[in-house]
Amino acid sequence: MNLRDVIPTAENSSNFNVVPEAITEVGTTLENLKAAVCGETGASAKYAACAVAAKEQGFDQIARLFEATSAAEQIHIGLEAGVIAEMEPGYERPAAPEAEGIATDLNLIAGALGEIYETSDMYPNFIKVAIDEGNKKAEMVFTRAKLAEAVHAELYMDAYNNIDAPTDEAYYLCPICGYIHKGDDFEKCPICFTPADKFRKF
Repeated sequence: MNLRDVIPTAENSSNFNVVPEAITEVGTTLENLKAAVCGETGASAKYAACAVAAKEQGFDQIARLFEATSAAEQIHIGLEAGVIAEMEPGYERPAAPEAEGIATDLNLIAGALGEIYETSDMYPNFIKVAIDEGNKKAEMVFTRAKLAEAVHAELYMDAYNNIDAPTDEAYYLCPICGYIHKGDDFEKCPICFTPADKFRKF
C-alpha cells in the first residue's frame, strides 16, 4: 500500500464502494459493530490456528504472517469493542470459537477470501451506515479495518503465490490500525501514519 499525502478516509478515497450482490446483513451502527467484533474474533482464532498448522508443515514465514494477522484482528476487535462500550456500557465481548488449520495453501486462500469479503462488502456497508448516522468514531474504526483487511488479503495471496519460494523478510504490524508491512523498507503506516519504529515485528 503506497503512502499518500493525507490519511485515507471514506471521503477522500476511491475504493469504498460496496460490491454488487453484497451479502452482508446490515443493521444499525451498534449492531454492525457487534457483528464486526464477532467476525474479527472468529478470524483471529482461525489465523492463530493456521499459524500453528503452517509451523508444523514447515512454512515458518507464513506462520509468522498468520500470527501477525491474528494479532491485527485483535487490534480491530479492541477498537470496535471500545466504541460499543461507549454506546452500550457493560458490553461483553464474545468468546473465541474453536478453530483449526488445514493445508497451508488452502488456509491462505480461505484467509484471502475472508479479507476480500470484509474489505469489499462488510466494512463498506458498515461505513455507509456510520456516515449516515453521524458516528465518526465508528466510521474511523471501520475505515481503518477495511483498509488493513485489503492489505492482509494481498499478503495472503503473495504468500500463496510464493509458498515454495519464501524469503527471510519479517512482517511488521501497526499497533494502531492493524496494517501489516512485509519487509523493513517503510517509514510509517499508510493508513494511520504511525511511525515504523512503533510497529511490532513478526
